Amino acid sequence: MKLTTLCYLLRDDEMLMLHRVKKKEDVNKGKWIGVGGKFESNESPDECARREIFEETGLTVHECTPRGIVTFCYNNDDPEYMHLFTSKCFSGELVKECDEGDLKWIKCSEIEQLNLWAGDRIFLKLLKEKEPFFLLKLVYHNDELMKAYLNGKRIQ
Repeated sequence: MKLTTLCYLLRDDEMLMLHRVKKKEDVNKGKWIGVGGKFESNESPDECARREIFEETGLTVHECTPRGIVTFCYNNDDPEYMHLFTSKCFSGELVKECDEGDLKWIKCSEIEQLNLWAGDRIFLKLLKEKEPFFLLKLVYHNDELMKAYLNGKRIQ
């Protein structure tokens, strides 16, 4: 079982996105995602999100809003349980270099044009529509989304 966080930082009509282009062995290679990562020992979800955001961006998050839990089932790997957050309350300067990829503020209206995972499109839409806290299960075979369940009900 893997425990991770993902946070989308929002300012005005933009979202901070990470273009995963730097690691050689990266399931997210070439995709645009939010900022986050794996839990360290004894961390709560919000502590993990804040630490990962600071490490990857140099920004200090003052408030994280929990938005949902996403269960990723990828091939025959152990499931990943990702705690999803958004934040509008942060400070600091964006780092010039990130080990994970290239950071860029993208207009919210342009997010759909990016190379995103199919499942990310689902939860980004839920975030945009201000869906209350949700549970989303995504079942992948390689890069293809096979099934998706929102709050226990199958969706297309």
